[in-house]
Amino acid sequence: MIVKQVNDVRGTDRSVRTDTFESNRLLVRADKVGFSLNHTVLYAGSVTHIWYKHHIEAVYCISGEAEIETLADGKRYHITPGTLYTLNGHEEHNLHAISDFECLCVFNPPLTGQEVHDAEGVYPLLEDAS
Repeated sequence: MIVKQVNDVRGTDRSVRTDTFESNRLLVRADKVGFSLNHTVLYAGSVTHIWYKHHIEAVYCISGEAEIETLADGKRYHITPGTLYTLNGHEEHNLHAISDFECLCVFNPPLTGQEVHDAEGVYPLLEDAS
């Protein structure tokens, strides 16, 4: 059984912080559960370019407000607490955080915990450290 709190991973090698968000990876590939789970906060007023070419991501909004802008068609989706969205078509998008946007993110295949967005907004497929 795995039991942990977000503060157990904050500030460790399972935590990634950028100018636009902080992501704490509660479950990663090494946990061997078949998916990874992140607790993420995107900062109010930030815009994050994201394109998960290699992963499917499901996001559940806990608090705050954001808009997702899909780049292929320019559609915008308003996200508020209790909303789930899933990028099952690998949609390239911008995430506009209207207020601090707190969410839980599930990834398949699971993340190692060290991924950061590259210039295209992509998480590469990484191997676990030996």
